[in-house]
Amino acid sequence: MKKKNNEMPLLPKKSFWVRLREEKYLQAMALLGLIWMLIFNYIPMYGILIAFKKNFMVTTPLFSKKFFSTPWAAHGGFQHFLNFFKDEEFFNVMANTLGISILKLVFNFTLPIIFALLLNEVRSIRFKKAIQTITYMPHFLSWVVLGGILTTWLGDGGLFNELLIKMGFLKEGVAFLAYPKYFWAITVISDLWKELGWSAIIYLAAISGIDQEMYEAAKVDGASRWKQIWTITLPSIAPTVTIMFILAVGGLLNTNFDQILVLNNPLNAPRSNVLDIYVYQTAMRGMRYSYASAIGLFKSVVAFILLFIANQVTKRLNDTSLF
Repeated sequence: MKKKNNEMPLLPKKSFWVRLREEKYLQAMALLGLIWMLIFNYIPMYGILIAFKKNFMVTTPLFSKKFFSTPWAAHGGFQHFLNFFKDEEFFNVMANTLGISILKLVFNFTLPIIFALLLNEVRSIRFKKAIQTITYMPHFLSWVVLGGILTTWLGDGGLFNELLIKMGFLKEGVAFLAYPKYFWAITVISDLWKELGWSAIIYLAAISGIDQEMYEAAKVDGASRWKQIWTITLPSIAPTVTIMFILAVGGLLNTNFDQILVLNNPLNAPRSNVLDIYVYQTAMRGMRYSYASAIGLFKSVVAFILLFIANQVTKRLNDTSLF
């Protein structure tokens, strides 16, 4: 093809089968991931039918005649959903779930962004790497380990009590995990401690991709460091922040099951009984599998609605979205 007006010549478009043959090794790797997703994410969705059955038992194979012959729940299969909405624990469970999740969204979503911005301003490479390593190391510890550490530290004779007593804030030790009023704060702060450095990595990666000539031009114009952050860094990482925000809103009903499971106890149950714990106790202890599946399906539907709303809002505000 000939050039016109100094434009680059257009390459002929390759057919799908030609590209598939040329990219066969990449497609093979992608195919393995697709197969894994089908086996562990899509085929198990057949189990959603359990939520509409009257009383499913684990001894009943899903792909058997006995499962199909199991009667459907009343009210067109929606009896378990109606029972959940009428349950005396419904409002308490939803209040705890939304309360913890919204606090995490406000603090544990915004603080990693601020931390990444501040860390980017550090000029000492050695000090910067040391801070990064210290902050993201807790991410690699499981909540089983961290739960044991926190239970010891927050006990009436633990590290925090000793520090507070020596500083004059307390006269005697307090078993913090025994009081429901402290549970939300403990959950949010401990989750921030564990994930602050790790969550900041993606924002640091986005910041590192910003064209440095923009900062040089801003310096020539006399812009301060704060002005550079406000006019260059934040707008440049806005798409990344937006995508992470959409995902965070979609997971608003996820309160980190592992964390709550290791920190909750009968004493703080009024503030620690969240949706995931309620489903676990209903299914594993109460043996009410259909009822628990209905609650899980309700949670998934709400998560999809929140994800869709957040996606549409951000799409209209700054033209950035997942779909």
